[in-house]
Amino acid sequence: MTANTYDAIIVGAGAGGGVAAALLAEAGKRVLLLERGRLLTFADVGRDHLRNQRLSLYGVNAGPDLKDNPRVAVDLEGGARVIDATDGAYQNNAAAVGGGTQVYGAQAWRYLPDDFRMASKYGVPDGSSLADWPISYEDLAPDYERAEWEMGVAGDEEDAGKNRPRHKEYPMPPLMMNAQGRALRVGADSLGWDTQHVPLLINSTPRGGRDVCVHCQQCVGFACPTDAKNGTHNTMIPRALATGLCTLEIEVMAERVIVDGDGRATGVVYWNAQGEQVTASSEVVVLSGGAVETARLLLNSKTNAHPSGLGNNSDQVGRSLQGHFYAGAYGWMDEPIWDGIGPGPTTATIRFNHNNDGIVGGGMLCDDFIMQPINFVKGIAPPGMPRRGLEYKQWVRHSYTRMLRVFGPVHDIPSPTARIEIDPNVRDRWGLPVVRISGATHPETLRVHAFMNARAEEWLRASGAKNIRSDAATLGLSGGQHQAGTCRMGHDPKTSVTDPWGRVHGFDNLYIADGSLHVTNGGFNPVLTILALSFRVASHIVRSW
Repeated sequence: MTANTYDAIIVGAGAGGGVAAALLAEAGKRVLLLERGRLLTFADVGRDHLRNQRLSLYGVNAGPDLKDNPRVAVDLEGGARVIDATDGAYQNNAAAVGGGTQVYGAQAWRYLPDDFRMASKYGVPDGSSLADWPISYEDLAPDYERAEWEMGVAGDEEDAGKNRPRHKEYPMPPLMMNAQGRALRVGADSLGWDTQHVPLLINSTPRGGRDVCVHCQQCVGFACPTDAKNGTHNTMIPRALATGLCTLEIEVMAERVIVDGDGRATGVVYWNAQGEQVTASSEVVVLSGGAVETARLLLNSKTNAHPSGLGNNSDQVGRSLQGHFYAGAYGWMDEPIWDGIGPGPTTATIRFNHNNDGIVGGGMLCDDFIMQPINFVKGIAPPGMPRRGLEYKQWVRHSYTRMLRVFGPVHDIPSPTARIEIDPNVRDRWGLPVVRISGATHPETLRVHAFMNARAEEWLRASGAKNIRSDAATLGLSGGQHQAGTCRMGHDPKTSVTDPWGRVHGFDNLYIADGSLHVTNGGFNPVLTILALSFRVASHIVRSW
């Protein structure tokens, strides 16, 4: 082998790419793992409430670099503007080794069996791209189990077994209950609603040579001070590197996938950290850049034989971008309910994820993560309240510790017009055409959101909260940290980008292992499904070699 020849090249060292790198390297394959971000330490990520992945208005703490990675956002009236990652329209996810798993909140939900068969269960709303997955829950269950055990999930087996068939308990018990969770369980009991612990990719017991959660108040959007949060940066990628067969290159940018005329990917052209253009060859190429950047790379890899981009003969690459609209409500208790015990989510109900009259899907509700004070004052202060002065400060001091809140993702009903394209004019630091983001979720998503808002208000009322409020959603694009779709899997190349094993239609050895494979995005945080799909895809590659 030459220095630039590998068995496999993986583009993106996030959730999906980290798993794929470990499994391929441990199978004896020589792997090149490419990541546009950096290898971040806890100190690098920092604890800045004003600049983090949860509040990006003033800056981000886990990438991407703001000046080097512009995108173009198109509003519903057709107006286009160049933006960076501080703009909500950017649909940002972290760009670092481990991707979003270094700074995520780590909710580790399996999708429900019905999440894989939404079209069959509900029909297809006019104008939507709602479809069934080509695989079932049962097909993915062994990979869910591998993700839970090889990454490390803390959860309650009795809770989980009520809703999803399982063959093995969680590797760790759930994290401790907090005051908000106890109050919500009382309210749910009075309504006759089932509740359960929130499964988390966080150590509740020492594991993997790393410490336990110390229940700090800065989890989601930040790195973990005890390294108890389990991401690919501290689990799967170290496993890959330990083999001696995986080469990790950081601060690089993939330009295009190279293909031959026989339906095979032969390598990747990328710009390295020194600003040099490199061509690397391989037997297999795996794309794991997330729903936005994976679609961009396929579209930028056009050839004479593939003038619209790789895998895009049917104009499906980039379509049906999904994330999650979040429903919920907040209210105030008579006495302080805030006890400072993080990360925050301890109690959830999935009673309304399906089987709601007249609603396509539904969603999960839980007590969510501790809200930083800056997020509280920006998002919760009532209309008409001044944003400075003594009255405002007194309101914040009184209200912050008395707020009770439930929050959760609803089923995005996908739309083919919510899409990623390549902008014809704007280029990034490396001279590559950037992403152009346009469209909106399907209007049915707004009905789901309104229904779940009402359930959140009902739950808070039963739990003793007063002055309850919820915020209505407006039609717009959904992506962000839960981005999915754009390269959906399926049996028919006319309506999908990959086959059920993540292999791009028309290619023998070009695979995708990230959230872009999701046909629908479930009514839950998607990371465990992204991890499970990567276990499935990478295991298939190893078996097929």
